[in-house]
Amino acid sequence: MTMDDIIDFVEGLGDVLTLRPAPGDGSPEISWGDTFFYYSPDRIVPDRTQPFATIVIKNYPGDESSGLDRAGAFRVNIHAGKEAFIEATGHALREQGVADAGVPDTVIAHPVYGPLGWLAVTEPGSRSGEVTRELLRGAHTLARSRYERRAESTRR
Repeated sequence: MTMDDIIDFVEGLGDVLTLRPAPGDGSPEISWGDTFFYYSPDRIVPDRTQPFATIVIKNYPGDESSGLDRAGAFRVNIHAGKEAFIEATGHALREQGVADAGVPDTVIAHPVYGPLGWLAVTEPGSRSGEVTRELLRGAHTLARSRYERRAESTRR
């Protein structure tokens, strides 16, 4: 799977706002080149929610374990939720799993945000491609549900 394959797949899920920060757009330099996916039927960046998935192309401070400083390396991060997290990792959110974040094509607990239900896949390929797509579908569904609950609570 390439980054473009993943972007096309996620955008095909519907009502997805894709942000690709770049120089000159007012975004922080650290985010340039990365991709952020939000559930947003109105195409407005939600002001009180995180993306449901991201693609990062570089190491972030405190998150160097995936070795994204290699040419062409990238990692897909997916806010999978508790059930999908447990199914994918075999352990609870707050339990420390043992996984090498730099191993490509493997679904692992996110090296930093795992306790919050995030999973990560460095360079998804033949072993993890289908499960990555399933996790992205699930994250999109969860994000849509959160959006709808918030919209319903503001109408009351």
